Amino acid sequence: MNTKKKLTIPEIAAWDGTKRKLRMLTAYDYPSARIIDQTDIELILVGDSLGMVVLGYPTTLPVTLDDMIRHTQAVVRGAPGTLVVADLPFLSYQTSPEAAVANAGRLIKETGADAVKLEGGAHFADTVRALVRAGIPVMGHLGLTPQNAVQLGGFKVQARTAPAARRLLADAQALVAAGIFALVLESIPMEVARRVTELVPVPTIGIGAGPYCDGQVLVWHDVLGLYDRFVPKFAKQYARLGEQIREAIQAFAQEVAAGTFPAAEHCFQMPAAEWEKFKESGGG
Repeated sequence: MNTKKKLTIPEIAAWDGTKRKLRMLTAYDYPSARIIDQTDIELILVGDSLGMVVLGYPTTLPVTLDDMIRHTQAVVRGAPGTLVVADLPFLSYQTSPEAAVANAGRLIKETGADAVKLEGGAHFADTVRALVRAGIPVMGHLGLTPQNAVQLGGFKVQARTAPAARRLLADAQALVAAGIFALVLESIPMEVARRVTELVPVPTIGIGAGPYCDGQVLVWHDVLGLYDRFVPKFAKQYARLGEQIREAIQAFAQEVAAGTFPAAEHCFQMPAAEWEKFKESGGG
């Protein structure tokens, strides 16, 4: 029986990363969520990165709200003791605050997720306010924002100049003023992440942003070595499960071809007396 106690949004919002770091992983299905729920991970992000690592798209842009709902439902069922944040996919919140509330409301209502995450800075402050007024907790996301990767010139490190760092800090402060409870910082210099973490009163969660954030997040497939099309520089692979899975599948294929699987001990057998009756009745 799982006795893990889920953290609340206020507990996350008040987190002081100097005492203990927040830990977040992505998950996209029930089995991975169940595994994470049996660990010390405090948050699960159902990221629109599922478009790349699960659905095979080249970017996150094709991911739909229905995709996010279906995958988030599975994760919530698998992780009752872990706070679940679901990404708002491309064009589900960018057109207007009203559309954002409708879509985020559906994502929360139909999945049971605890919060949503959206990408973007001060431009979306009114959207964040509208979501928070509607009772929907919001996590922000600055730096490399994958939904805007084309505009940013690709998946590149952001805020590498003083003006860009100032803009990022201003965006962070605007999002905090609008009501976010936490902020993801992706692919920015660690010095910038440190300064933002020092100046904003909500926890920062880094991914490729160095060690000074209040917490860290990585993609499930990167941690386990399951995705070989692209591994970010900042991602540490704690296992090479992709290689082990390929070896296991190849062993299965070879045993089937050789006729050694399934072995007799893996097969169901009739009681001898019943088999004899079956043969006597003309069945064998």
